[in-house]
Amino acid sequence: MATREILTPQLYINHHLKHLQLDLRTFELLISPISSSKFWILNLDSMCFSIFLGGIFLLIFNISAKKITTNVPNKMQTAIELIVNFVDSNVREMYYGTSKIIAPLALTIFVWVFLMNFMDLLPIDLLPFTGKYLLDLPALRVVPSADVNITVSMALGVFSLILFYSIKIKGLNVFIKELILQPFHHPLFIPINLILEIVSLFSKPISLALRLFGNMYAGELIFILIACLLPWWSQWMLSVPWAIFHIVIISLQAFIFMILTIIYLSMTSEVH
Repeated sequence: MATREILTPQLYINHHLKHLQLDLRTFELLISPISSSKFWILNLDSMCFSIFLGGIFLLIFNISAKKITTNVPNKMQTAIELIVNFVDSNVREMYYGTSKIIAPLALTIFVWVFLMNFMDLLPIDLLPFTGKYLLDLPALRVVPSADVNITVSMALGVFSLILFYSIKIKGLNVFIKELILQPFHHPLFIPINLILEIVSLFSKPISLALRLFGNMYAGELIFILIACLLPWWSQWMLSVPWAIFHIVIISLQAFIFMILTIIYLSMTSEVH
């Protein structure tokens, strides 16, 4: 367990679902469940782990790029080349426009989301226990993608690119016409078209954010339930099979987030 005060399964689960938060008004550390997040309160643990994992991604790829060779590649270079080729092939198949930012964006999303999801495979008490007894942190959640604030932030970033490229490629007039004249091309249906298109537009970031959050939150909760309901010596019987299956889930969620981003941005270059 992460703290000695946790004695019951209910308290154990509640503790692991609380964030280490920072109140921007007073700069005090708080602990609070996800449902009580406010605009001026930051989930410090989610932000720190997101930035740390992003730094790991940049560091590994930067080092590999500097050591790249045309001779027999090492294991790290081979793995990175496989990832880059995999992402590049998907971009070529699904993105019909011309943009220098789509492929790097897709690669960043895939690797970054995968690394954030991968934190769910660490022992559930390892980092919270370390943070409690080394840094005296009252709470610590280590899976950034299980925090809806992180997934919504990433989805809003993609959504802003959707709006930007829609207006840049099509022009503001064409973008507005598509909102008011699709799917029914008649002036009488402009209010209905506008409602339908706005719902369709805003459903994209919502689906991106909630799909990733829901899957990772459920996976994290299952690990917590296994840890709190079974004796320590028998936890491996459920945690190991679930961890093996969860590898597929975390990879699939990173892939889906990347693919949907490519598809949504590809749609911005299509003029109806």
